[in-house]
Amino acid sequence: MDAIKLIEYLEEIINTSAKVPMTGKVMVNKKEILDVLQKIVDYLPSELKKAQWIVNEKERILSEAVQESETMKKENLSLLRRQIENHDITKEANMRAEEIISSAKKNAKAIRLGARDYADELLSQLDNELSRKNDEMLATLKVELQKMLNNLVNSMDLKTEDIRANIKELRDMK
Repeated sequence: MDAIKLIEYLEEIINTSAKVPMTGKVMVNKKEILDVLQKIVDYLPSELKKAQWIVNEKERILSEAVQESETMKKENLSLLRRQIENHDITKEANMRAEEIISSAKKNAKAIRLGARDYADELLSQLDNELSRKNDEMLATLKVELQKMLNNLVNSMDLKTEDIRANIKELRDMK
């Protein structure tokens, strides 16, 4: 059930509730209204949960990138130590270790940037989608509320006409 249907249900509850004579008010079941409002609230946050998931996913990707970078550094250091044992290739090992570390840093940076760009793109899409959904929902709510207000005004006008007719009838009885 979506929020619009729940709002229409609230309107139906109001329209079918017992009327308080001469006040234009109605008596409604508080628990029922609160239950419907809670369902509306429960319905809305799904987009927010999606945004939280994206943020968590971004953090996970960044953490994995850092961990992979650390693993690569450890593997490279292990290789470097083995090469140091053989003194003839120590200089070459040092140069190779620097290349590996530089490559690992570049890879880690590329992974971090890619993860950041991915998360940024997803968050931007989500922001646009949320804005669009918000605008749609507000427009629909405005239309539905205007209809409800028009119905209430028409109902009040009819009751006011009845009251005036009753007043006139009472005055004519003298």
